[in-house]
Amino acid sequence: MRRRKAIGLTIGIGGGALVLGGTGAFGVQLATASLDTVGKVDFDRPLAIPPLAQSTDDPSGARVFDLEIQAGRTRFTDGPATDTWGVNGTFLGPTLRARRGQEIAFAVHNGLDEATSLHWHGMRLPAVMDGGPHQEVAPGETWTPQWTVDQPAATLWYHPHPHGKTAAHLLRGLAGMFIVDDDESEGLNLPQTYGVDDVPMIVQDRKFDGDNQFDDGATLFGALGVIGDHLLVNGTVGPYFDVTTRLVRLRLLNGSAARMYHFGFGDDRPFSLIATDGGLLPEAWETDRLQLSPGERAEIVVAFEPGETVDLRSFPTDIGGVMGRLDGFADKLDVCRFRAAESLADDTEIPAAMGAAPDLDLGAVAEERSFTLGEDAINGNPMAMERIDFGVRVDTVEVWEVVNDNGFLHNFHVHDVQFQVLEVAGEEPPPHLRGWKDTVPLIPGERNRLALRFSEYTDPNVPYMFHCHVLQHEDEGMMGQFVVLGDGEEVGAVAAAAHDHG
Repeated sequence: MRRRKAIGLTIGIGGGALVLGGTGAFGVQLATASLDTVGKVDFDRPLAIPPLAQSTDDPSGARVFDLEIQAGRTRFTDGPATDTWGVNGTFLGPTLRARRGQEIAFAVHNGLDEATSLHWHGMRLPAVMDGGPHQEVAPGETWTPQWTVDQPAATLWYHPHPHGKTAAHLLRGLAGMFIVDDDESEGLNLPQTYGVDDVPMIVQDRKFDGDNQFDDGATLFGALGVIGDHLLVNGTVGPYFDVTTRLVRLRLLNGSAARMYHFGFGDDRPFSLIATDGGLLPEAWETDRLQLSPGERAEIVVAFEPGETVDLRSFPTDIGGVMGRLDGFADKLDVCRFRAAESLADDTEIPAAMGAAPDLDLGAVAEERSFTLGEDAINGNPMAMERIDFGVRVDTVEVWEVVNDNGFLHNFHVHDVQFQVLEVAGEEPPPHLRGWKDTVPLIPGERNRLALRFSEYTDPNVPYMFHCHVLQHEDEGMMGQFVVLGDGEEVGAVAAAAHDHG
């Protein structure tokens, strides 16, 4: 990337000069970069549970959600309140919840003084309803998307996606969870009482300046953008959750702009991964660590004993080696404390069989494509709002090979589809990547093969996005766009009005 590349050249080419003039600062930063908050978090605030969004029925029978994007002030810690943005509140937004087969509609009003958008991350829907950079909402305007939910039960989310400003708008507070339900999942005896044994956890990092305002300065010498030294869960700093049931389902969302999390518990207890981005796995996978890159979600079920206390943490990883310290990979962080009651209800279970495994027909692959992420671009092309990179034919299977080519962590998100991960570095994907996914990490040098099938929604002129979900990378140009074509259609052109702001 251009800024980071310049730093790298300075270090590599001017080594002697760095030793005399700047390497001291770099060396100090590298030596002191890792953060350890274990035992240093007070856990003195109850975990906020985002309210379920209210809705009304319009004459057609669609459920209508009114969403107000607004500025406000939020008190996270002692001292002054922080200037923030939120949806129907001052920070984050309500949890949206809808059922498969339901017609849903939104009235998204932008009460800010600049344009923004809301993207429904992980949702299958028409491109014109996607909430990406072509659907920005001007100040004072209202956007009214509507579609029928048609995908299995899953934990999705919504967040801003304005062209070149996604990281800044997310860091100010625009985000929320979007849960899809269906008959099959509700028929299982999993924990599913919202806020009691089925707990949303939007995990984010922030930096605060001396006035308790968000510091959006990128990490010195880092490659990912803002790496915060405070963790927030659902907007709560130092949260605790009072456990009342033996089994608790945690819907984990990495809602950060850049930071990778490596979740586990302080006593290394095992837990069961039951769902990934696109929904329930065929069967649970037991583990004691789970890695999530920005934008990824996972549902885990953890068992508690009466009267115990245990902390959820994020543990160090070896990504990036020594230099990875600059981007938080060596950090050890306390996330949330769980305090179990002396008596716990015990009437749920982890079923032996749950969701459906990815099953795309690889004997009928219509197209294979390759994508290389590096230097603020994908395949050498920085994002251009007016350029449609390619078209995919509806109801056909494609295989995309994606590789990270520049030594920094990236990941890869595709709009409007849940895909199947076929290979990671030439091997079968690890268990946590074997379910339906819409976002995958890209470790430097590793090739990932993905199988995708786009169904139902076609439009030759309105594109979907594919991009790195490390948001500074996206904003700097690591994004492209494609259209889904019906029979006989060819790639069209983006309307000028859709990109004349960018």
